[in-house]
Amino acid sequence: MTGGLLVVGDVVTDVVARHGSALVHGTDTAARIRTRAGGAGANVSCWAARSGCRDVRLVARVGTDSADWHRDLLRRAGVRALLAVDDDAPTGTVVALVDPSAERTFLTDSGAVLRLSVDDWSPSMLDGVAHLHLSGYLLFAATSRATALLALREARRRNVPVSIDPASAGFLAELGVDRFLALTEGAALLLPNADEARLLTGLPEPADAAAKLSLLVPQVAVTLGGGGALLATAGAVTARVPAEPVHTAVDSTGAGDAFTGGFLAARLAGADDATAVAAGCRAGAEAVMTVGGRPPLPAG
Repeated sequence: MTGGLLVVGDVVTDVVARHGSALVHGTDTAARIRTRAGGAGANVSCWAARSGCRDVRLVARVGTDSADWHRDLLRRAGVRALLAVDDDAPTGTVVALVDPSAERTFLTDSGAVLRLSVDDWSPSMLDGVAHLHLSGYLLFAATSRATALLALREARRRNVPVSIDPASAGFLAELGVDRFLALTEGAALLLPNADEARLLTGLPEPADAAAKLSLLVPQVAVTLGGGGALLATAGAVTARVPAEPVHTAVDSTGAGDAFTGGFLAARLAGADDATAVAAGCRAGAEAVMTVGGRPPLPAG
């Protein structure tokens, strides 16, 4: 497969707080706190570029407060940033509380993210594109949902395959499973984590959940954290890949985004299913050894 990757998604500023002990209510807890560029869509874009995709484009909305900073970091990561700048809302912000096991809990202020509007979209953004990826966060508000669905319809009209990341089990529960699944109609690939797959199907076993979901969406790739990932097609698990060894896990923020970026880059390079899943797992392993949701920037 030849052609570029277009991601329609989100750019946020991550405040990552790694605390070495349990949070103590009502007083101080020592932590290492860093500010990083993030956002599921932006993270996927950067990991896809890191994984060898030479034409990666990102459509998202940011505030004037940090637009230049985000645009520059995306450029340095090899991503063509098609950013709409919002004069009335700040760039989205996520506070990621990372515990000693590297598991994270998010506090999310969507800011400009969910204000991505149909006026920010042009069908020409799909020119030369071989795959469209949608960040599920956009489906959780009316304005951004309309934009994501517009992109989905145009991609289908052009026979460009579409993937969707459900993005958040918490927001997914608020939206409603049936509604979310209805919105995915026409997608070729769904990329939930294990918790999201369970929520979408009511099945406790991720493999069973993936198989069931693949009767609704042609392919489903489920990330399993330390258990690797699996791929289901037409009601059956067709690939299962163990996780890559991780020397020291410091932050799981963005690990699923890294998997998606690595997986899609491999797919666009012509890899088969198992090879693409393995590529996603390698990117995910690298991500958990990095603070924040993106790969290190190239030197220079």
